[in-house]
Amino acid sequence: MEAFLVSTGIVAIAEIGDKTQLLALVLAARYRRPVPIILGILVATLLNHSLAGALGAWIRTALEPDTLRWMLALSFFAMAGWALRADEPGEHARVGERYGVFAVTLVAFFLVEIGDKTQIATVALAARFDALAAVVLGTTAGMLIANEPVVLLARQAAAAIPFRLIRALAALLFAATGVMTLFT
Repeated sequence: MEAFLVSTGIVAIAEIGDKTQLLALVLAARYRRPVPIILGILVATLLNHSLAGALGAWIRTALEPDTLRWMLALSFFAMAGWALRADEPGEHARVGERYGVFAVTLVAFFLVEIGDKTQIATVALAARFDALAAVVLGTTAGMLIANEPVVLLARQAAAAIPFRLIRALAALLFAATGVMTLFT
C-alpha cells in the first residue's frame, strides 16, 4: 500500500504544470470530448509506466543495494530540480485528427511521456519499491488525479492552478523522497 500511495502522491503533484498536463489541456480545449481523452490518457499511462516500472524493477535486481540506494537518492534529487522548471506544450499536440480523439490522445500522450519526469519517477519508484503493480497503478492514478480535472474543466483550470507553488511542492516531495531513500 505504501508503494501505491507514495507513487500516486509524487506523480499527482509532479504532473501539475508538466508538459503532459499541458497536452491534456490542449487536447481538451481542441476536441471538447473528455471521455475519449481521459481514456486515452489512462491507456497511454498504463502502457508507458508499465514499461518504465519494468525497467525500474530490473534495475533493482541488477544493482548492489548500496549503489541502488545512492542512484535512487540522486535521481530523486535531480527530479526535485527538474520539477522546479516550467514546461511548455510541445509540437506533439498537433497530431492529426484522422484517427479519432482516443487514438490521438493515446499516441500523443504516450510519446510526450517518454523521458518525462513522471516516467523517470516511475522508473525510480519501481526500483525503490518491490511492488511493480502498486507503483504502476499508483503512478497511473496520480496522472489521472492531475489530468482529469484539467480535461473536465479545460478553460477554467489553466487560470486557477498556482503552477509555481505546485512545482515547488513537487520539488520538496522529490527531495524528501531522496533523503528518505538515503536513510532507509
